[in-house]
Amino acid sequence: TYNLPVVDRFLHDRDATSLFLFPLKALAQDQISAFSAMTDHWATDARPRISVYDGDTSSHFRGKIRKDPPQVLVTNPDMLHLAILPFHAQWTTFRASLSRVVIEEMHTYRGVFGAHMAQVLRRLTRIASLYGARPSFVSCSATIGNPAELARALTGREAEAVTRGGAPQG
Repeated sequence: TYNLPVVDRFLHDRDATSLFLFPLKALAQDQISAFSAMTDHWATDARPRISVYDGDTSSHFRGKIRKDPPQVLVTNPDMLHLAILPFHAQWTTFRASLSRVVIEEMHTYRGVFGAHMAQVLRRLTRIASLYGARPSFVSCSATIGNPAELARALTGREAEAVTRGGAPQG
């Protein structure tokens, strides 16, 4: 559900960037495959680039990603906190164009971990605003009864829950 608005934004603004946060590497890889399946048939120079920046990314590729950031950066909360936010000056191009932050599996961010995540997201928002960006947040969870409340607690922003699909069938 979040891939379509990201691709649509890219089609209207090729400089727009998005940050995808996943709590699990396997889920991130699965979603990268889904995103790539949507755009792989496009000409190489016409499709948004997607890159993973996590603990398995070599220092060589981390440097390449920082110098020429993709339109979609996939990472996890720890890498955002430890390796991206403290070095925001190295991410100016990505930050200035940040339009979307996707928080997948939002229900995993509860309790102490959720409080930590909320502070990381507020820090991300403050740093993004330093570069003139005000990204929108898209949070996903299939297993929580109060999604808007948790999204507000995590992001510090108003949130609207979409709890019913409009598709004719699942």
